[in-house]
Amino acid sequence: MTVTFFSRLDLQEGLQTLSVLQWIPSYIILGAIPILLIPYFLVFTKFWSASVLALAWLVYDWNTHSQGGRRSAWVRNWTLWKYFRNYFPVKLVKTHDLSPKHNYIIANHPHGIVSYGAFINFATEATGFAQMFPSISPSLATLEGIFWIPIVRDYVMSMGLCPVSKLALNYLLTKKGSGNAVIIVVGGATEALLSKPGTSIIFLKERKGFVKLALKTGAYLVPSYTFGENEVHNQTTFPEGTWKRIFQKHFQNIGKRILGINFCTFHGRGLTRGSWGFLPFNRPVTTVVGEPLPVPRINRPSKEMVDKYHALYIRALHKLFDQHKVEYGLPETQELTVI
Repeated sequence: MTVTFFSRLDLQEGLQTLSVLQWIPSYIILGAIPILLIPYFLVFTKFWSASVLALAWLVYDWNTHSQGGRRSAWVRNWTLWKYFRNYFPVKLVKTHDLSPKHNYIIANHPHGIVSYGAFINFATEATGFAQMFPSISPSLATLEGIFWIPIVRDYVMSMGLCPVSKLALNYLLTKKGSGNAVIIVVGGATEALLSKPGTSIIFLKERKGFVKLALKTGAYLVPSYTFGENEVHNQTTFPEGTWKRIFQKHFQNIGKRILGINFCTFHGRGLTRGSWGFLPFNRPVTTVVGEPLPVPRINRPSKEMVDKYHALYIRALHKLFDQHKVEYGLPETQELTVI
């Protein structure tokens, strides 16, 4: 009986680890240029026919990812994502209703290294988004480069991912009626470099594009914070002036300039607990979705209007953070730092 219990426990942990392991290449490795170009190079090999078919479909389907995508309720409900959820575990917390009469921009913080909380909560149904927010269709925005890769683009579109581009976001918020929610991890690549256990630092002071988009489309702004996102990886920043730091900054600059991402020097656990590797640590990750902030629709919002709603948003985010920080593992004295 004891042997059977531990065998089942080992199987569950193994499936949870594999569920996370299959996603990391899609998020990180497939974002690298050499991998991205493989389907194109195959044209010059004996696999040219498969490559030509894939590329022909890509050309034919080129605008789909910027025009609402092609989501699949079946893919979003895969059992795979429940194993992914249980690995940490990940949790979604609702504080207010989202009326299907409006559209929303759900801004999420912090980015962390890989944004596990945003992915599992908004790109899958593992934590019950559809049950918590009925009649709301979520679209998680990510780098556009991943939509240039045949097959991979269809995989991520099936989960409701969309490019974080003006064209795609504007389409979702103005061309598909009401009941749409676009999720933007506002801090992006810059904020990933700030991700360290025990910290609550977000890059937001100069990020006002999402507020301007809300004003132009009339979408309500919704703050959300993922507690525990910064705890699942350790990140190393080498001392200034050392050759390691010079190399690190050079590598990060290349990644940001070419791919739009920052390469972080991070590590976590290995395939087994207690070992060293690049998988995230098994620590709770909880995304709390706050109260919608009504925003007027203004075709050409002034800088003053953008600044006003940006300040209101930051105030609402601070309130959300302070109300829930102790419940989800942070000390009462911990403050949210906005830079």
